[in-house]
Amino acid sequence: QVQLVESGGGLVQPGGSVRLSCSVSGFGLDFYAIAWFRQAPGKEREGLACISNSDSRTYYMDSVKGRFTLSRDIAKNTVFLQMDSLTPEDTAVYYCAGKYGTSWPLKVSEYDYWGQGTQVTVSS
Repeated sequence: QVQLVESGGGLVQPGGSVRLSCSVSGFGLDFYAIAWFRQAPGKEREGLACISNSDSRTYYMDSVKGRFTLSRDIAKNTVFLQMDSLTPEDTAVYYCAGKYGTSWPLKVSEYDYWGQGTQVTVSS
């Protein structure tokens, strides 16, 4: 059974940092790419970044490039999203998702497996 579980969200002050985790069971990260998406109230889900299955190459949307960093721990089958220099515009529910192989740019429809999401609120 495939399962993706996000953790690490919460309330953070503007300019602060948070690290999200996506723990994966049911498939290996060497075959499946993992991406992060977010959805703010009243907005469509948007893709942020992904890490490839084959070589850990990372891809970022311009909106988060330089502020967000993806990494993975193959042994723990977990992907991490380090988010720095957060602003209130980063407030959203953050989802990790998996698909076989890697493609860019990110498309919501291409991802087969999704986590339940974790809320990140950036506010003073």
